[in-house]
Amino acid sequence: MIRTVRDLLEDHRFFRGLDGERLDLLAGCGRLEVFRPQARLLREGQPADRFFLVRSGRVLVEIDLGPRGVVPVETVGAGDVLGWSWIVPPYRYRFDAVATALTRTITMDGACLRDKCEQDPALGYDLLRRFAGVLAHRLAATRMQLCDVYGYPLAGAPGTGP
Repeated sequence: MIRTVRDLLEDHRFFRGLDGERLDLLAGCGRLEVFRPQARLLREGQPADRFFLVRSGRVLVEIDLGPRGVVPVETVGAGDVLGWSWIVPPYRYRFDAVATALTRTITMDGACLRDKCEQDPALGYDLLRRFAGVLAHRLAATRMQLCDVYGYPLAGAPGTGP
């Protein structure tokens, strides 16, 4: 049985609970892609024109700290979402991301989705709520890595004072 983008969106946990009509709308903005190891999916500063629903594989999210080098932020895998910058002006990626294994995604076109959100504000609100969780998670992961890189203790961690 051939699975369509719509079928795969319905199965992905990020879109769990979204009604069938909205899934049909979103499916028109998606395509299936495969990335080989070392393929770059995102580059910081580039236009954020898409995001990825990871179906299988692994992708390393990293940040370039200039003279301190490139720091891994987190690894995303099956069931995860990669790329939130398509929904936040000025629509530029804030991280780099590279596949570390053969990775299969549903790649969603950001401009197509923004247009659908303009036409259906309730859809836009739903997507924004879902992506707020992605943003919060990525911010927490970045904070943890930066504390480690710069040697700052985390508040409340053992040995950090009162």
